Amino acid sequence: MDWFAKLDEAVSEYLPDLKVVCEEPMSRHTSFRIGGAARRMAFPERGEQLVLLHSFALECGARPLVVGNGTNLLVSDGGVDRLVIETSGMNRLERGAEPDSVVAEAGVTLARLADFACRAGLAGLEFAHGIPGTVGGGICMNAGAYDGEMKQVVSGATVLFPEEGVRFLSGEEMAFAYRRSLLTDRPDAVVLSAVFRLKPGREETIRDRMRELMQRRKTSQPLEWPSAGSTFKRPAGYFAGTLIDQCGLKGLTVGGAQVSEKHAGFIINRGGATCADVTALIGEVQARVLERTGVRLEPEVKIIRD
Repeated sequence: MDWFAKLDEAVSEYLPDLKVVCEEPMSRHTSFRIGGAARRMAFPERGEQLVLLHSFALECGARPLVVGNGTNLLVSDGGVDRLVIETSGMNRLERGAEPDSVVAEAGVTLARLADFACRAGLAGLEFAHGIPGTVGGGICMNAGAYDGEMKQVVSGATVLFPEEGVRFLSGEEMAFAYRRSLLTDRPDAVVLSAVFRLKPGREETIRDRMRELMQRRKTSQPLEWPSAGSTFKRPAGYFAGTLIDQCGLKGLTVGGAQVSEKHAGFIINRGGATCADVTALIGEVQARVLERTGVRLEPEVKIIRD
């Protein structure tokens, strides 16, 4: 029996209220608007559902892939023969038991999290307001911008480790570093929720800072085009966008994919771009920058080929 038939049976018996969709186009669930169909896509609304579903998936050989807003993903044009678990329904957000803390489930968007903290008079998440991802993905990759990052505000996270169960890890145990965390080397692990420790502040001051950073984004980044944000990680001692610009690569195009003319650190979907277009353009940019500067660029976008 195929893995998805086994999974369908398990879900029907033990998770009858869980929404599961067959052959769902990943292009509907990634900010690049690229990607073929996922064999199965599930939409849990509670952490308990996700934990049980994840267990079923492993037993059936489904190779679960947990995603949030898909803002850092580039998915194969041929789709993925996997169970994709989309966490947007896991969106509980509330004040924490600790002073000046907020608890958020994995599917909460960083924009909503920052706005919630602002309205509560809590500062520290202003940098996250314009980051288009979710709490789960933001913690996994230690998302950051404008001198702020998850490392500074995450008090701890509840994480599912398939072989060990659910554990709560402190911020220190998460081992945050530039665009990585403990979970970078544990791709099978899944963030369920997190606690953020913030500082008291004036709502008006916090809101002004959020508006300022959003305006900077709109001015400097190609937000009007589908993309996955910054395509490359910042190499030590350099800025990826500056290197690409200095190599004269702004506007370089492969199919429907283009190095943004507004910000060279972004590859955008100008319309009809495929995964093959984007990966070819990434490779071309890497090759030219390496040849001309000696710097090897590492993609920040996560490429899912199967």
